[in-house]
Amino acid sequence: MISRRALVSRTAIALGGAVLPTGFCFAQTLSDADIEKLLLETLFSDGAAYKASIDKLVSRGNKDVVASLITVSRYRDEIETVMEAISTLTGEPIKSWREAMLWQEAHPEVKPHTSYARFKLELLSSIDKKFLDFFQGSSAKPENMKIRLEEITWGGVVVDGIPSLDNPKLIEAGDADYMQEDDLVFGVRINGDARAYPLRIMGWHEMFNETIGGVSVALAYCTLCGAGILFETQVEGRAAPLVFGSSGFLYRSNKLMFDRETKSLWNQFTGEPVVGPLVNSGIKLKLRPVVITTWREWRSSNPSTRILSLETGHRRDYGSGVVYKDYFSSSELMFPTIVRDESRVKRKEYVFGIRGPAASKAWPVSVFGRGRVINDTVGNLPVVLIGNSLTRTVRAYERGDRNFGFAGSQREIAGPGGKWQVGETELAGPDGAKLARVAGHVAYWFAWDGYLGIASELYGGS
Repeated sequence: MISRRALVSRTAIALGGAVLPTGFCFAQTLSDADIEKLLLETLFSDGAAYKASIDKLVSRGNKDVVASLITVSRYRDEIETVMEAISTLTGEPIKSWREAMLWQEAHPEVKPHTSYARFKLELLSSIDKKFLDFFQGSSAKPENMKIRLEEITWGGVVVDGIPSLDNPKLIEAGDADYMQEDDLVFGVRINGDARAYPLRIMGWHEMFNETIGGVSVALAYCTLCGAGILFETQVEGRAAPLVFGSSGFLYRSNKLMFDRETKSLWNQFTGEPVVGPLVNSGIKLKLRPVVITTWREWRSSNPSTRILSLETGHRRDYGSGVVYKDYFSSSELMFPTIVRDESRVKRKEYVFGIRGPAASKAWPVSVFGRGRVINDTVGNLPVVLIGNSLTRTVRAYERGDRNFGFAGSQREIAGPGGKWQVGETELAGPDGAKLARVAGHVAYWFAWDGYLGIASELYGGS
């Protein structure tokens, strides 16, 4: 007969050295249906029943229930028991939901139990029935997703709880008496049509769907990763432009947006569908240039601009410096994700990034100081960047074999033949030469590095 001590020891070896608490029964074999029932009990039962359910799950010695237990740990008031179970199964001293999520992200080889999708969707539907629209049919099967279901996190709001602005009301620049001169705006100019979208408004909405200069676009602003990215929404092969909203879900501290036609979930950072009918469509949204600058600078260089009205149809405090004030001023992340490398740039320092089909590169916004021009390359593409770190402003252009220098402002730079004019679509030379703008955007370093990683260079100049 094997002693109880020996049985515990053998189980500890199977779990990579984790020793199970005494008092567990190992004799019972659990069916998949039993496991699913026990998982639901860990979420909805209390007291002795709650602990007994967890004990039975842990006694199996299989990590396949860890994803479900991590989910439980976020939604229960009493988490000590479930944290002990997670620590036992993983062999790691995990004390919080945040630590557990980081462990899970680092261990993609651990596959969840077959009941996990049903378990998670039942929980999510209790928050908002509309969440189920994103997981119809076989969409929640791992083989049909580009991201892991266990890493999709509820962001604290329901579907459209952060409402998009669809063709919002715009006013003339002279009528925007609510704006302060140093308020930051997302500036967009397409085919001569200039628009300004204040960050103090967009922080509450995180998305607009517009037609600017005859081009259908959406600006997806993830406040958590500091990135406002402008996408073209007319996709080849589709009759109408895609219209996007905020799903209420996050993936690695980045928002998952959704298109209203197919209810597919999209990665806001990459512009690609990751869950739903469009997953294998090959669609990747095209980026358009967008700039962050002050209202004063944008209005000065684009006097015909229009700007968002405060009449958005929603009641929010659109005051300067109100939305996400604490998060923007903190060095910490609101939701857990692994930060890969902070040796040169800290997690919530801003970078300006350009990504292309062959290469990507990021420049810390801080290197631009109060004004600077950088001649550089992205892969084999020579580019020139003009930036100002105080206003988070960076624009990039193709430069061919030319080199440029700073001339004291963001509106013109020194180049071959004299002064070159900095425009929203091109860099114009004194001899009539025009150099095309290169699409790029600002983001927190953790997000850029988290999604591009070793596929991206990081500027190393002084």
